[in-house]
Amino acid sequence: MGRKSRKRPYHAGHIPLSIDRVTGGVRRETGPGGRIFNVRHIPKATKEYRCPGCQQIVQIGVAHVVAWTEETIWGEEVGLENRRHWHTSCWRAWDTRGYSF
Repeated sequence: MGRKSRKRPYHAGHIPLSIDRVTGGVRRETGPGGRIFNVRHIPKATKEYRCPGCQQIVQIGVAHVVAWTEETIWGEEVGLENRRHWHTSCWRAWDTRGYSF
């Protein structure tokens, strides 16, 4: 009886390396004032959230961004607890709207 190989079949195409896949989808971005934020793209919201950029609801099923900073005086864990769900367009424009994280 033969063993099943876990390797991809010889005829299957190469899967390019994805930074999002390797990092779990989290990337670092520099925000206003030079603060570093961890940002994760969410393809579909599983529940409703209030966007801090526009104060509107991020509806279930809508792609959006989750952002948090580790630069807090209370440590990384508090920064993670204070993460916020943003509409993607609001996140891109938040430094022009006067929101302070």
